[in-house]
Amino acid sequence: MIFGAKGLAKAAMEIFLSRDIVIYGFLDDDEKLHGLDINDIPILGGTDDDGFLKFIGQKCEAFVAVEETKLRQGIVKLLKDRRKVMPTNAIHDQSIISNSAHIGHGNLINTGVIVGAAAKVPNHCILHTNTIIDHEAILEDFVQVGAGSIVNSGSVVGKGTFIGSGVTVVSGVTIGKNARIGAGSVVIADVKQGETVFGNPAAVVNK
Repeated sequence: MIFGAKGLAKAAMEIFLSRDIVIYGFLDDDEKLHGLDINDIPILGGTDDDGFLKFIGQKCEAFVAVEETKLRQGIVKLLKDRRKVMPTNAIHDQSIISNSAHIGHGNLINTGVIVGAAAKVPNHCILHTNTIIDHEAILEDFVQVGAGSIVNSGSVVGKGTFIGSGVTVVSGVTIGKNARIGAGSVVIADVKQGETVFGNPAAVVNK
């Protein structure tokens, strides 16, 4: 069962279908989508509909395909509290993951992603197309990394951080929780919790 029925959900659908995994349906809180289908897979109802949630953990697993972090966190909590389950991973068969890398639960790892030796991708992260998480880099939960971005070796990315497309995070940099890194930025120094940075080199954006 895929939670969400918009852009990221379609990427997850393609990953699962490429691995011959049967998708039971989509759940989305946009009532206008209910009753429609995506590639003949139905959008069944809302994300908190117990009529469908009862199947999770028994007949099927769940994947949360929602990009907005707070909403994703809410659905993950719902699954833990009401179904006592963690979402499964959606890992593209054309990604490369080192045998010594740590991969947790509920992650989307899209085509062309490389996760290097001893790197850590814990839970509920989104790694878009052609992302590189270099050796010994550490992500925390709910991190999203845009297409073509590189998190170099030994870097640490805090929980809930958003990294835009085409970003380079140089080796050894620490990015605090809930930071935002603008597309195309080159991060050469530590970023504090909650800061938004942009540019080459990346600098704090005045609010």
